Amino acid sequence: MLLGDSGGPTAPRALTSDEVSRLAITRFLNYQAGGRAVTITVPNATGGLVITGSIDYRTHTGYGVVHGTGRDTSSDGLIQWTATTVLVHPMTDPPAAAPASPPASGWYSRPLQRSGMSLDTSLAIALSLGSDRPDNAALLPQNGAAWVGQDQVHGHQTDIMNGPDAGTKASTSPTVRYWIGSDGTMHRVQASIASAPQPVVFDFDTRKYVPVQPVPGVTPAP
Repeated sequence: MLLGDSGGPTAPRALTSDEVSRLAITRFLNYQAGGRAVTITVPNATGGLVITGSIDYRTHTGYGVVHGTGRDTSSDGLIQWTATTVLVHPMTDPPAAAPASPPASGWYSRPLQRSGMSLDTSLAIALSLGSDRPDNAALLPQNGAAWVGQDQVHGHQTDIMNGPDAGTKASTSPTVRYWIGSDGTMHRVQASIASAPQPVVFDFDTRKYVPVQPVPGVTPAP
């Protein structure tokens, strides 16, 4: 349930000029920061996946560790990805956090699938949450942006807004929901994708950002 200032349920309303400005810069602030720590929760019918790692928004490269929940443990291990390539390092007992330097061997490469695969769609969305320029503030209200509530996220007071789909319209719902702080910082994002039974959740700054180091001997194209 989304709560308003009075603590009761809210209905969507038009964004104020300040809210439009914050929504317009939130992806740009990720790019300016260079990188963010992120936890991606990908639900599926048999359990789900949790990716704990970091994203370099200058090179558009992600790196982390995958833990399966429920019956879905087949993807456990390390993962590094770009907009075109996924590198996986299977592990039967993956660590809580990925090592700062990726292992030198044991990696398998495959193309990133743009649709039909919940994990890959979630990885692509995660990369697209950083942009080298602000979104067009004048167009956001015309494209369905709206204020839908307030919430606390990891100790930060946020406004919840429906906003741009970050270029993922082929596999997501018409809107993506953003939890944005008073300075425009992105603290959480939720996106519904066709291949997942519940929305995928992206939580930022759940731990300290660790710079993304490339897999030795591999330079995947962003």
